[in-house]
Amino acid sequence: MKYLTFAIPSYNSEDYLQRCVDSLLKGGDGVEILIVDDGSTDHSPAIADDYAAKYPNIVKAIHQKNAGHGGAVNNGLAHATGKYFKVVDSDDWLDEKALKSVLAHIKDWDKHGQNVDMLVCNYVYENHYQHKSFVVNYRHVFPNDQICGWDDTKRFGVTQYLIMHSLIFKTAILRRSGVKLPEHTFYVDNLFADQPLPLVHKICYLDLDLYRYFIGRADQSINEDVMISRIDQQIRVTKLVADCTQHNDNPSSKLRTYLDRSVSVMLAVSSVHLLLMGTDEALAKRHAMWQYVKTVDKHLYWRLRLHSVSAWTYLPTRLGRFLTVTGYRASRLLVKFQ
Repeated sequence: MKYLTFAIPSYNSEDYLQRCVDSLLKGGDGVEILIVDDGSTDHSPAIADDYAAKYPNIVKAIHQKNAGHGGAVNNGLAHATGKYFKVVDSDDWLDEKALKSVLAHIKDWDKHGQNVDMLVCNYVYENHYQHKSFVVNYRHVFPNDQICGWDDTKRFGVTQYLIMHSLIFKTAILRRSGVKLPEHTFYVDNLFADQPLPLVHKICYLDLDLYRYFIGRADQSINEDVMISRIDQQIRVTKLVADCTQHNDNPSSKLRTYLDRSVSVMLAVSSVHLLLMGTDEALAKRHAMWQYVKTVDKHLYWRLRLHSVSAWTYLPTRLGRFLTVTGYRASRLLVKFQ
């Protein structure tokens, strides 16, 4: 039985794919590793095939035409046989001790018939170029090492969001949610993290620094210049995340508040980058994006306009736009990872 499936979307990742796979192999026979080669043109496909040949009971190499990160995640989920599912980007890796602890918990839950829909663990920003690291934990949000529900959670901090790197979903939950990421589109991680949440009723947070998130490359998708160049993709995902709020049948008010907050940060990020572009076309796109949210749910729109951080990125007049950009620049000075 495979307790945990890892999907590794891999596109031209020969320089770091081995580090990623080697870290996951520490899980032993209880894990399944799906290396999804997304039409790579370097040696990544050969590396994937070598691992599959060496570890046939653990590693599978899946080769596909280039479909982007979202397409690779979709293909990995379609092939997954593990009870739980996690995406690990090919330039990232997992901590060995934390991984073994996660697997021990999953095996114990399975042995005793306990239901956990989603695991939450800490993740670590690793900037090797600046030799800095920063841990994002959830100690003040969830009780540690206890199975709980949404109503047992506390307020999320400013830097705390449930992102792909922090989450391990039950595979059946992901499939029931119908999550399917758009192909050839960046920033789909938010959709993957948010869409299944209404189906999640049992949560367990483990205070473990599991995921190592490698940042600092000039071509990375979170680099400011890169994000501006891909602004239309960012807007598209922002709208899809807003759509997710309309498929929430979960009665928890705390979950609704969290989903509102998730849409808010997506709007804020997209709005700021459009302001940084500074063109009339960019300002028109910002307005259209906010109006789209209003058509999705006018109550959501006004909650975000009046009670969220994103409201500060949609201030009227030229002075309002100046204050938004100035505030953004100041905040980046406080977090020096890029």
